[in-house]
Amino acid sequence: MAFAISRAVGNAVIRNRLRRRLRAVIVELELPPGLYLIGCRPKASELTFDQIADTLGRLPSKVATTP
Repeated sequence: MAFAISRAVGNAVIRNRLRRRLRAVIVELELPPGLYLIGCRPKASELTFDQIADTLGRLPSKVATTP
């Protein structure tokens, strides 16, 4: 799992807080094995933890698995 969080999102403290929140949510998701890159737009720093969890909670349904 990798995160692409540009400086446009905010300073290092804000970007690191967002990265920690993303990691905490992703640990709970049951994603199929693979390589993932999560990109964040500047508005992502304004989301609450619950909003991030809700948004990323829809991710497994969007990930296509191949046998």
